[in-house]
Amino acid sequence: MNVYFRSLFNKLGIDGAIIYTILSRVFQAGGGILSIVVIARYLTKVEQGYYFTFGSILAIQIFFELGLSNIITQFVAHETAHLEWNGNAELTGSEKSKSRLSSLLHFCVKWFFVVGFLLIVILIITGYIFFNKYSKGNEIVSWQMPWVILSACTGCSLIVSPILAFLEGLGKVKEVAKIRLYQYICQIILLLIFLVAGFKLLASPLAVTITLVIPPLWILITYKKDLLLFIWKQTGKWKINYRIEIFPFQWRIALSWISGYFIFQLFNPVLFATEGPVVAGQMGMTLAGLNGVLSISLSWINTKVPLFSSLIAKKDYEELDTVFNRTLKQASLICGVALVFFIIVVYGLQVLKVPLGNRFLPFLPTLLLCITTFINQFISALATYLRCHKQEPFLVQSIIVGIVTAASTFGFGHLFGLMGIVIGYCSIICFISLIWSWIIFKTKKAEWH
Repeated sequence: MNVYFRSLFNKLGIDGAIIYTILSRVFQAGGGILSIVVIARYLTKVEQGYYFTFGSILAIQIFFELGLSNIITQFVAHETAHLEWNGNAELTGSEKSKSRLSSLLHFCVKWFFVVGFLLIVILIITGYIFFNKYSKGNEIVSWQMPWVILSACTGCSLIVSPILAFLEGLGKVKEVAKIRLYQYICQIILLLIFLVAGFKLLASPLAVTITLVIPPLWILITYKKDLLLFIWKQTGKWKINYRIEIFPFQWRIALSWISGYFIFQLFNPVLFATEGPVVAGQMGMTLAGLNGVLSISLSWINTKVPLFSSLIAKKDYEELDTVFNRTLKQASLICGVALVFFIIVVYGLQVLKVPLGNRFLPFLPTLLLCITTFINQFISALATYLRCHKQEPFLVQSIIVGIVTAASTFGFGHLFGLMGIVIGYCSIICFISLIWSWIIFKTKKAEWH
């Protein structure tokens, strides 16, 4: 039996890092399903709208992170390719690579500390303006304190994120995925407890606040602290020049990620403002399930970023393509099966008139969003492959698609409501984003290799 499972895992490309990442996503998805049931039981439809719109506005952090965490992982992996491990907490080899790693770590800590603080201030102000303006006419909801706490936690989480990205670039993908798994489990359990206990919109902020300390505590009590201190002290004459090396790559990534906000996160705030928190809550609930599917399938791709970057640094393009093609097929299979299961469950709940079913969008918009989720999984994989070359060829495409999607969301949302938003979004992803992404992938791959 063990031999059978090992063979199956090999065919599906499942390794230790993927197992922990998948478990994190599974627990997150499973917890999401439980939280959906509990939210439907302990939050009103209006409160549900606030709950999911919180998440969409908090995603403004993209404008502050500017894709740097992802870049850190790739840069660290490129430098680590020229080093060897001496135990768990030391690296030997090129003094130049060690010095450059150290300079990158110094830069990350300083950059994210400042940016995290600015994010907290701007989130609090933005949330107060938005919810004060569009919450009139709805039932009285105590959203102020939850919003302040969530904003503070989001900023603090941003400060910690580059350290985890740095460790992933060092090849500690499995360990980082493992600690994130523990964090997700604790957060989900606490969220459910607080919801049942009647904390309403305070449930999520309290759960996030408590579990926020898990990654820093994990670093402090394990050899990761010694490893980071070792790298911190390896300062030398070689430094990674932010202006010359990182910024030309980052601003392209940043614009692509910012465009992603207008592609993926604009629905809830627009629906909240135009059709009210109930419809926004249905959209949020549906997207929560679909994003869970997407995150699980992309675990196959994202856990391979250090490997892709290392193979590119060594110019081993044949092995790179072999690993990527196999991984993409595995991710697409998982995504397709999960989406079919999701649409069957949601449709079944609605046909059987189970109360939980009316917390999701109707069948047709849900089906269209499932289609776009599968396509977005494919596009994200292609983009990750190319970005591991420390290039961002999707800049113009991301900006154009973001602008068109935002215009579609505002325009069709105003004219045709929910269906206008969903049909416009699905059409853009299927007929513009997908075709353009494939052309970019084939062109740049041939050019760079």
